[in-house]
Formats: sequence, structure tokens, C-alpha cells
Amino acid sequence: MPEELVRMDRINKFFGRVQALNDVTLSVNRNEIVGLLGDNGAGKSTLIKILSGALRAESGEIYVRGNQVKIRNTTDAMALGIETIYQDSALISQLSIARNLFLGREPLRAPRFLDRLDHDTMNEVARKLLKQVGIKKEIPPTTPISALSGGERQAVAIARAMHFESELIILDEPTNNLGVEETQGVLRFVRGARDSGHSCILIAHNIYHVFQVVDRIIVLRRGKTVADDIDPKQTTIEAVESIITGMPIS
Repeated sequence: MPEELVRMDRINKFFGRVQALNDVTLSVNRNEIVGLLGDNGAGKSTLIKILSGALRAESGEIYVRGNQVKIRNTTDAMALGIETIYQDSALISQLSIARNLFLGREPLRAPRFLDRLDHDTMNEVARKLLKQVGIKKEIPPTTPISALSGGERQAVAIARAMHFESELIILDEPTNNLGVEETQGVLRFVRGARDSGHSCILIAHNIYHVFQVVDRIIVLRRGKTVADDIDPKQTTIEAVESIITGMPIS
């Protein structure tokens, strides 16, 4: 029996009079990659922002490792082992790779009360992490983020989540605006995250990418869960597209 890592139960969210989420339930097991699909306006990003602490629901419960929790902000989410990687990677372009990896959690040199950053440690960890996430060429950890390609930036964001032992990594449209090779790199990182003991939620418009890496598919339509246990190995892309749109296969 799979062990449940995170559960969002009966989540409701309104924006004015518009109900963006209507009693939505989502669960993720340990070492599981879940694809969260739905048309524009289905509620995917809203649901993920609630789990990552960027938004707060009007009602509903969130459980992590079986315990009910309150996620009031992104700091709460990170403390619970939930890290979100958006399509813009949420990185600071003028800072180095190493600084971005440790942003807000930088190690300090002794004596710690002087608040001196331990750049040697950050650079050494950054070198190792870049190799772990599949960047083959030698990129100095002091390189500013602005000098990296889109795929390399996503790699840095994923490396940050993996280094801080996030149990759940949420990827919101991580392959948008990436080339073919970079996209395959990101998908390899997702598989590698699972192999390293992490769980993932993958949101992507490209259903072909989802089918390549996920264990289970959840579909939202107009703020409601319409399917939550689709096995990509037991169905077709056409069948899932039919569930997303609510229209029968022609």
C-alpha cells in the first residue's frame, strides 16, 4: 500500500464571486510523480499556489505525512518540505548560481555572529549539485544566472529543491519556452528526483511530456476534480484529452 505524503482535502477558493476551486481533493504518495492536468482556468495553478503558500483557501484541510497543517505562506511550505519551481524559475538573474541555490538559507563562516557568508561551501555544493542534475559542461558556480540557458536555469531551481531535501517538488510548466534538448533534460531531472526519494507534482500543457514521466494523472475541469487515478500506462493521450475537455473522442 503506497504511503501518502500530502493530501489536500475539499479545498475551496473564491476570487470575488468566481469560485476557482470547488471541493478539490489532491493526494501525492511518497516517491510518486503526479501529473496535474486541465485546460486554462481549470484551477491547477490556484491549487498549487495554495499548497505552496502563495494563496490561502477559504476552506479545506491540508495534511502532510498524515498530520493536518496550516500553510500560511511560502516559508511554512518550505519548512514542511514542499518546494515549488515555476516556469520562470524564481531565480535572481544578477546573482550567481551558488547564491541562488542558497538564497535565504546561506551558510555562515565562523564566528557566525559576524554574518559572513561561507562562499567556499556554497561553491563546492553548487559544483556537485550541477553534476547531479545533469549539467555536463563545466559551469563555474560564480556564474550569474543571467548567463545560463533556460534549461540550465531550471536545473539550478531543481537542484535547490533537491539539496534542501524537499520531499515534494512542484513543477509548474517547467518546459515552457525550452528547446527539445533542454526539455528532455528537465524531464530527466523529474525522473531523477523520484529515484532520489522525492515526490513531484508536474503541471504541463504538453500532455506528451506528462505521459513520459508521471505515475498517475489528476485532471481538473472548471475548478473541480474530474479524475484522480489515471494510470498513463493503461490509457491513451486521446482519452485523457477527452477527460480534460469533457468532450467525447471523435
